[in-house]
Parts: sequence; structure tokens; C-alpha cells
Amino acid sequence: MKHVISALVQNKPGVLAHVAGMFAARAFNIDSLVVGRTDDPDLSRMTIVVVGDNRVVEQVRKQLAKIVSVVKVQDFVGQDIVARALMLITITTPAEKRPEVLALIDMFDSKVVDIGQKFVMVEICGPDSKIEAFIDACKPYGIKSVARSGTIAMARNKRN
Repeated sequence: MKHVISALVQNKPGVLAHVAGMFAARAFNIDSLVVGRTDDPDLSRMTIVVVGDNRVVEQVRKQLAKIVSVVKVQDFVGQDIVARALMLITITTPAEKRPEVLALIDMFDSKVVDIGQKFVMVEICGPDSKIEAFIDACKPYGIKSVARSGTIAMARNKRN
């Protein structure tokens, strides 16, 4: 099962290495890891995606919470969340196929960020399923390169 874990951590050198080392020491693979500052310059948020059974991930979550520089840990499993990833993808676009590729880009609500005679670079943002579907749709044209961010996520606010 896929688990999205959010960790609020102190924004200081060595924290990322310490957290990644904890996962490595337990032979637990990180599927994706994103770190960014929060509105508080002293804190960063790590969003860690791991695949594993609930018991193992719960143990890892508890170990993560014991790290001194970790302020708060939350496993989003079973919660209603908003999750997004970003991808830049360069697609081969011969002149005769360019209208098809541009229509595909529009259909996926993505954006052209660079263009050349034989390629187009596209920015796409959304859930992993959307990004994977876009990659599959682009394969027949030829994919030159892909750069992806990991997943970022937040729990949905309860609407009152």
C-alpha cells in the first residue's frame, strides 16, 4: 500500500541526510521525497511516499517522530488529501505530428514551456495518475527526456 507521510522538520543542515539515513538503515525504500520551506523560515516540510504494509510503515513513522529535528509527523493513509507532482517532458515533434502533440498537451491541461523545430517541452502538474497517463500518451511520438518532482500533499480542510 502507498503511504504519503508529511514531516515538519527544523530547517537546518543535515536533517535530510538524517531522515534518509533512518529509512536506509531499515532497508526501506523511499518512492519519492520532496522537501521545501514553509511559511516559517525555521521549518521545512518533507513529503515522503513509501510503499509497504501498514505495520511496517507505522514503525517507520514512529522512528521518524523520534528524530530530534522532526517536529511533527503525519501519515495521510485513509485521509482525504490533495496530492500533486510536477513533470517537465520533452517530446519529439516532427512538423507533421505537431498539431496532434499540441492537442494532446491541451487535452491534459498542460503547458508548453519550450519549443524547437523537432521538439516541444511541456510542464504538467497533477496527481501521479495524470502524469503517468500523459507519459503513456506521449510514447508513440517519442520522449527525449523526463524530469519529475516527487509528490507533495496536504490533508483537505474540513468544510464547515
